[in-house]
Amino acid sequence: MVLDVMLENDSVTITIDNPFHFDMDSVMGEVEKLTSSKNVRLNGIDVRGLIPKMIRGIAGCEGGCPANAKNLVEKGFRNFELKYIEGGILSATTLIPDGRTLHLKMFPEF
Repeated sequence: MVLDVMLENDSVTITIDNPFHFDMDSVMGEVEKLTSSKNVRLNGIDVRGLIPKMIRGIAGCEGGCPANAKNLVEKGFRNFELKYIEGGILSATTLIPDGRTLHLKMFPEF
């Protein structure tokens, strides 16, 4: 899987080799490098909680894709706007305290 995290005109692409056993601290380290470069703190923005749900939404497609991804979008997650994009892609967008937008997009590897 691939996770793209975008803030303003900058982004980071993170490869998640094994969605069932991934290193969350490493993934968050990459996210926090990007956000700190823009003087953004993720206080109150639960990216750490969202990423595993996005992974399960995509990786869980064995049970009938895109049902798991669409289920996540229907349920929602905290202050993120979630969208299912054709092809098993999940998108999450939230406003950060200073009015800028943090955008995450997760792509499956088929």
